[in-house]
Amino acid sequence: MVAHHSILLIDDSPGERELFRLALAQTGLDVALFTEQDAESALHFIENRMHYSAYSPCEAAGVISTARVERGPSEVARSASTEIMPAASLLPSLILLDWRLGKQRGDAFLKRLRANARFAAIPVVVFTTSDDASDLSLAYASGANGYVVKPGTLAELVQCAADICRYWLNRNRAPHTIGTPC
Repeated sequence: MVAHHSILLIDDSPGERELFRLALAQTGLDVALFTEQDAESALHFIENRMHYSAYSPCEAAGVISTARVERGPSEVARSASTEIMPAASLLPSLILLDWRLGKQRGDAFLKRLRANARFAAIPVVVFTTSDDASDLSLAYASGANGYVVKPGTLAELVQCAADICRYWLNRNRAPHTIGTPC
């Protein structure tokens, strides 16, 4: 079975979320994208997906439906797909976290996520405009797996999205992907 990946992008700017959606679509990679505007919504989203995978009637058959990234900037990213996937695929394969979410920083989200054993293994890459050394240090101290400064142009964002996906979704090995070819 082909690996199916999804990204949860947590960013409080609708424009930034839309730009990333557009950039990801332009990479041509088959990755589902989910977006949330704050840490609370993101944690709720993850918990709901975990709850769904734990109690889904489809889990007995080992399959569920998922959402896919649409290929146009005006289309909705959370559209239903008819593709069949294992229930474990409900959790995001990767979380991209904007470090500055309004008045909050990403460290609170990271600490809460890492404190929950069910979600602790999900890779989190801080995806931010901050190039501040103290933010970088705090992000890693709080449990980030990576730290990427957002690029300035759409072309650079497309390349950055492709690089992130290729590494974190195709090359990086998480405990549940051992034995899966690149």
